[in-house]
Amino acid sequence: MTAQTQATADIHDVVDYIVVKMEDAGERLNVLKLHKLLYYVQAWNLAFGKGRFFNNEFQAWVHGPVCRIIYDRFKDTKSMYSPVRRRDMRENFDVDALPNPVKRHIDNILEAYAEYTDDQLEEMTHQERPWIETREGYHPNERCEKAISDKTMQEYYSARLQRNTAS
Repeated sequence: MTAQTQATADIHDVVDYIVVKMEDAGERLNVLKLHKLLYYVQAWNLAFGKGRFFNNEFQAWVHGPVCRIIYDRFKDTKSMYSPVRRRDMRENFDVDALPNPVKRHIDNILEAYAEYTDDQLEEMTHQERPWIETREGYHPNERCEKAISDKTMQEYYSARLQRNTAS
């Protein structure tokens, strides 16, 4: 993260907000899908030149990008395929305390990605340069805890953004 950018949100608030939004929309959410949605929240914020959305990185795991702190939050009670629901939120979370720009960015990501299944999102990340480059030299099922760089994410997704706005 560069010195002039400061994260917009706390990742645990983002998790809990996603849980609320997904449950309200009747969308299925599990731990694996949650990690991919968080990844896209971060990636697209970087693409828009706004720096990190939250102060956490993603590692290039076998099943796609995973944020270790969120993995640790759920690891004792859930597998990657376990559903995440309101009862899994922190008791003190207040959706109204989140600033509107934070909610808008997350809502935009959910509008674009919530309809996809966990498997579809995993496959999408496996086709994208940030995950592919970070896992270079690793076998497909080999453990990898190497961080996906903000720079690679920013370059890749901003290039996609430019292609989409040019067409």
